[in-house]
Amino acid sequence: MASSFPSVSELVADARRLYGQAFGGEAPQVAVCAPGRVNLIGEHTDYNQGFVLPMALPLVTVVVGSQTAGQDVTVVTATEDADEPHRVDFSLPSDGSPLSPGLPSWANYVKGVIQHYRAPPVPGFRAVIASSVPLGGGLSSSASLEVAFYTFLQQLKPDDGDKVSKALACQQAEHTHAGVPCGIMDQFVSVLGKEGHALLIDCRSLEATAIPLADPSLVILITNSNVKHSLTGSEYPTRRRQCEKAASILGKASLRDATTKDLEGAKDRLDDVTYRRARHVIEEIERTAQAAESLKRGAYREFGKLMVESHNSLRYDLYEVSCSELDELVSAAMEVEGVFGSRMTGGGFGGCTVTLMQADVIDRTILHIKVNTHIHTLTHTHTHTHTHTHTHTHTHTKITCPVWIFTGLSSIYKKLVSCYETSHILANSLSLMRRSVSASSVSVQ
Repeated sequence: MASSFPSVSELVADARRLYGQAFGGEAPQVAVCAPGRVNLIGEHTDYNQGFVLPMALPLVTVVVGSQTAGQDVTVVTATEDADEPHRVDFSLPSDGSPLSPGLPSWANYVKGVIQHYRAPPVPGFRAVIASSVPLGGGLSSSASLEVAFYTFLQQLKPDDGDKVSKALACQQAEHTHAGVPCGIMDQFVSVLGKEGHALLIDCRSLEATAIPLADPSLVILITNSNVKHSLTGSEYPTRRRQCEKAASILGKASLRDATTKDLEGAKDRLDDVTYRRARHVIEEIERTAQAAESLKRGAYREFGKLMVESHNSLRYDLYEVSCSELDELVSAAMEVEGVFGSRMTGGGFGGCTVTLMQADVIDRTILHIKVNTHIHTLTHTHTHTHTHTHTHTHTHTKITCPVWIFTGLSSIYKKLVSCYETSHILANSLSLMRRSVSASSVSVQ
C-alpha cells in the first residue's frame, strides 16, 4: 500500500546512464550521496537557536561525475520536477570572484556549495544529479543536494574533513545563493545522521545527542500532501524576521533565551502577530526537549501528544505555516487507534506529515487516509491565502498521496544502502583520490 522509492544503487545507475548520454559515452569517476531528513518535532526552532529532533532518511540525492581540465563546469539534473533547463554550463572565475545565482534555480544550490567550499579553488568538473527526495516536500531536498555536492567536491579536492564545518558551509550556500535564511538542522543531520537514531540537535552549541529509535513495534509514516512548497520568496523569511523582532523587544539574543514568563511580561509591547510567532517558538523549544526525554523512556503516547501540540501551534493558532491538506492528513491519521501522534514536518506551506504509530496498525492507517482525505492527482496551481503558491494534484476520486513507511526505524537501514556520517562515498576510481575512499566504497564500473 505504501509508495516505493529507488534504492541508492538504482539512482546511481540512472545517473551513470544519463552521464554517458550527456558526455559522449564517458563513465563517471566519482559517485556520492547524502540523505534527506524528516523532523520528528522542533519546527522553526533551528534559526532561533533552539532544539530540533530530526532523523536522516534513505531518500537520498546522488551525484556522479568526474574532474575535468580547466575551469569549465557542466551539471545535469535527472530530477523531472526541477525547473528548466536541466543542464547548466558555466566557468569558474579564475580570480575567485563570486558565482552569481540565477536560473535555473536548482543550479543555485550547486553554485552556492562551490562558493562556500572550504578548500578552494574548485577544479572544473562534469556531474549528474539524481534524487529520490521529493522537491518541495519538506524532507530537505535542498540540503540533501547541498551535502551531496559538497561530498562530491571533497572527492575532487579534499578539505580538512570537519563535519560540522561542512554542514555550516552548506547552510551558507542556501543563504547566499538560494535566498533562504534557513537554520542549521537540515544540513547538520544530512552530514551527521546516525543509523537507527534521531538526533537531538542544539542549534546554538551545535552539539547533538543520538536518541535510539530501534523499537521494532514502532513505525514512522511519512505522507506527502502533494502541495509543493517553495521557501524561496515565501513567508519563511518573514517568519524569521518576526522572531528576530520579538527577541529584540524582549532584550534577548534569540528566542532560545526567552521564557513564557518573559513573553507574557512584554505582551503589551508586541503586536499580536509577533507575539504569536514568539509563543510558538518558545513553547516548541520546550516541547522538543520534553519529546526527546519521552523517546528515551519509550513513552510513545507522551511523545505523540507533543507532536499533535506542535502541529496545532504551527497551523492557524500561532505560526500559520500549515495548510488545509496537511491538517486533513493529521486529522485522519489521529482517528486511527494505535496512532501515537502526527504533525506537519518541514518548513510548512505544503509538503509532508510525519506520523508515529504501532507497527500493527500501518495498513489500517494508510487505508483510512485513502478513504478519508481529498488529496488529488492532476496538477494545477493556485494561490494560498498567504503570499505563496501551491501546486496541487487533483482527481475525481478520493486517493491518498504518496506515503513512505519506516518500520522499526533501524531495520530499514539494513535493507537499503544509506548515507550516514560520511555522506557515503559510493565510488571513486581516480587513483589520486583513493586515499579518501571510505571502506564502504564500491565500483561504479
